[in-house]
Amino acid sequence: MPDITEAGTIFVREGAILPEALGLTSEPIMPGWRLVKNFDGEELDRKIRGAGWTFFCMAGEIRASVFGHENQEEIRQAVKRILAKLNSQEFNSLEITAVASKRFLGVPYVTVSARLRHIQESMFLFRAQDLPKWGRAKLAA
Repeated sequence: MPDITEAGTIFVREGAILPEALGLTSEPIMPGWRLVKNFDGEELDRKIRGAGWTFFCMAGEIRASVFGHENQEEIRQAVKRILAKLNSQEFNSLEITAVASKRFLGVPYVTVSARLRHIQESMFLFRAQDLPKWGRAKLAA
């Protein structure tokens, strides 16, 4: 199993459309999601921009905590909780921003923080066909 304990770890949704020249190496982490093995967030951002695509970074964080010490299994459980929350959202990637081991009343727990990322060819987060008809009319004016 790959190491997912570091900030900058990237997960990409299965079937996400990516630049062909990216050379991404990944492996399944849970149904619908893959762990990027050969790039961290900064390296992947540079590669995507180099291909003329955009790697959006969404504001805000998503967090999940699990009881236990900071080891691969607890961190993996927290990441799975975060990824499970994203099933209904339209973003195709996620970046781990922090892994913190803490205690509450002597009980250890691990908190994983992440932010939504999105890879697409356009430099605009939405596409014209995604806008309601009235919105397209306003943009055309």
